[in-house]
Amino acid sequence: PRESMASPAAAVVQVHSLADPTLVADAAQLWSGADHFGPRARIDTLLAVRRAARVWQPLARLMERPVPDVLPLSEGELYELLGVATTRLGAAGVAVHWPRELTRGLTATAVVRPAPGTAADNFDFFKTEQLLEFRWQLALGPGDGAGDGEEGPLTEAEMDILAEAHRPVVRLRDQWVLVDPELVRKARKRDLGLLDPVDALSVALTGAAEVEGERVDAVPTGALARLRERLTDDLRPIAAPPALAATLRDYQLRGLAWLDRMTSLGLGGCLADDMGLGKTVTLIALHLHRARPEPTLVVCPASLLGNWQREIERFAPGVAVRRFHGTGRSLDGDLTGGFVLTTYGTMRTSAAELADRPWGLVVADEAQHVKNPHAATAKALRTIPSAARVALTGTPVENNLSELWALLDWTTPGLLGPLKSFRARHARLVEGGEDDEAMARLARLVRPFLLRRKKSDPGIAPELPPKTETDHPVTLTREQASLYEAVVRETLARIEASEGIARRGLVMKLLMALKQICNHPAQYLKDGEIAGRGGAGGRGGRSRSGKLELLDELLDTILAEDGAVLVFTQYVEMARLLESHLAARGIGTQLLHGGTPVRRREEMVDRFQSGDAPVFLLSLKAAGTGLNLTRAGHVIHYDRWWNPAVEEQATDRAYRIGQTQPVQVHRLITEGTVEDRIAELLAAKQALADAVLGEGGESALTELSDAELADLVSLRRVS
Repeated sequence: PRESMASPAAAVVQVHSLADPTLVADAAQLWSGADHFGPRARIDTLLAVRRAARVWQPLARLMERPVPDVLPLSEGELYELLGVATTRLGAAGVAVHWPRELTRGLTATAVVRPAPGTAADNFDFFKTEQLLEFRWQLALGPGDGAGDGEEGPLTEAEMDILAEAHRPVVRLRDQWVLVDPELVRKARKRDLGLLDPVDALSVALTGAAEVEGERVDAVPTGALARLRERLTDDLRPIAAPPALAATLRDYQLRGLAWLDRMTSLGLGGCLADDMGLGKTVTLIALHLHRARPEPTLVVCPASLLGNWQREIERFAPGVAVRRFHGTGRSLDGDLTGGFVLTTYGTMRTSAAELADRPWGLVVADEAQHVKNPHAATAKALRTIPSAARVALTGTPVENNLSELWALLDWTTPGLLGPLKSFRARHARLVEGGEDDEAMARLARLVRPFLLRRKKSDPGIAPELPPKTETDHPVTLTREQASLYEAVVRETLARIEASEGIARRGLVMKLLMALKQICNHPAQYLKDGEIAGRGGAGGRGGRSRSGKLELLDELLDTILAEDGAVLVFTQYVEMARLLESHLAARGIGTQLLHGGTPVRRREEMVDRFQSGDAPVFLLSLKAAGTGLNLTRAGHVIHYDRWWNPAVEEQATDRAYRIGQTQPVQVHRLITEGTVEDRIAELLAAKQALADAVLGEGGESALTELSDAELADLVSLRRVS
């Protein structure tokens, strides 16, 4: 095409030699006497023009001219030539060449940027009243010859010129540029609307947006581009806070840096590390690092309240910690810079009271408890405002994307859009496993907000010790506490009135009764009811035992990680209760005790080692020696033998030669009880502990005075 005074452009006919493709001439030259093309050149040219006219009719006008050399084009014809006509002509053997100076590409990209009037450097990204502008940005591509104009995004004035153009060729930057009609339409309607910050962040992270039913590339600019860079750049290392009474491993420091980045941006995140990687101490380090005057609220299962309190007291000594749970709970008083611990049940009933307090951070521990966004607990949690939110879970969330949505929509509300549209846009495509692009798009969006590490990861496994031992404090239920206090009161009175063998017998009976009550009221009462009235024995019933509640939490996470576990108890009757309870929950177990035949023992070991039964219940004495159970990555002591040597023998069924994975040992200890007191003594290696460590074991406790015994067994209230 060439510009003409009478029309926007003109097409010039050229011919080239089939024998020598480098031989090219205008048709006008051929008709003026150029003879190096041969005697049939004019006839062959006319036949070619006629053939081309069949696929694009305007060329027929050339046949009406004395010389078929130049064809003036209307705007419509030029647009056709820019589009479908060129393709058709190419198929017919006629090539369309555009002058080099017209071939600079003009492209359109959807961009997201702070709305006019917002200072880019001061854009407070998550202030809901601030919006971002979503619009088309056109850009001129590079030229390929001397004297080409400047490339890059068009200015607003140049966009206006393009929008007002009524020709397919437009003068931009001192040269003519071919313009696709679709680009003109985008220049005219360049504003695509305003986005709220979370929608804009989603566009920035995925690099795409939906415009008029079509997915288009989208680019963030300004503050949004910088936020995207911060979210996707490598983490900047930070040091553990000086007030932290612990040495963090390298991967924990990386977790701390990640949590700091997310919370400092006003965003939330989900730390989904495997059990045993130290999520609790990492979160305590984050609290100390942030050093905000507003307290941190931790919402967790009731069975973990004691663990949180002790971990805070251990790793952040001097930091105030309060339980907001049970009767008489209160948020009155000075909470500055401290922790408030509550349960999911209490949070649900007291959400309005909690929402009235300013929180620097809200933490949802074992966050899979709020994976159902429609449940009352999840809805209540969403009503509590905070400067930042963190979800902690050891349970993988990759498999069910609706659960992933629920967690991330709490930590960063709106990030994934409404659940219905999220399922339509991502979940069905990804869960079907057939759309790799949809999976990659979701991964780009989610990756900055979810940190998932496994014990088996190459960068983590070398940092883990071969064996980790943890005491898990659990709270007695009301029923347990009432039974415990009644037995202590009645039996101490009888002990004070007796002596000799009778007294020693009463002491042993008291200790056994208290240990059974701490395990589960059903073991002491022999009533066979695992759950409270209205329960069916599974998780749906009202909990009668703090230990059993924590055991369920531990097993849920271990089994979700495809792990295997040994559960030890002194009492065969307690093991049978656990077997019944877990069967009601659909968890496969096997039970080994002193009466198990040798051949059956061997079969059970083989079954466990092969992975057919991930939960192995064992009587402590019967399983203390002679078993090799290295498939177990976890050992749970449901109750204490009070003789560390005996417990160590049992633990060594898993932690022994042939073990290739770290072993985590969990000891369940009821708070404020004789179990708690004995655990303290064993840890402190006091004189009484030396007696317990000896061969006498529990029988040594029968020699305590009445006052010493009362101090040992009396129930201490936990604040």
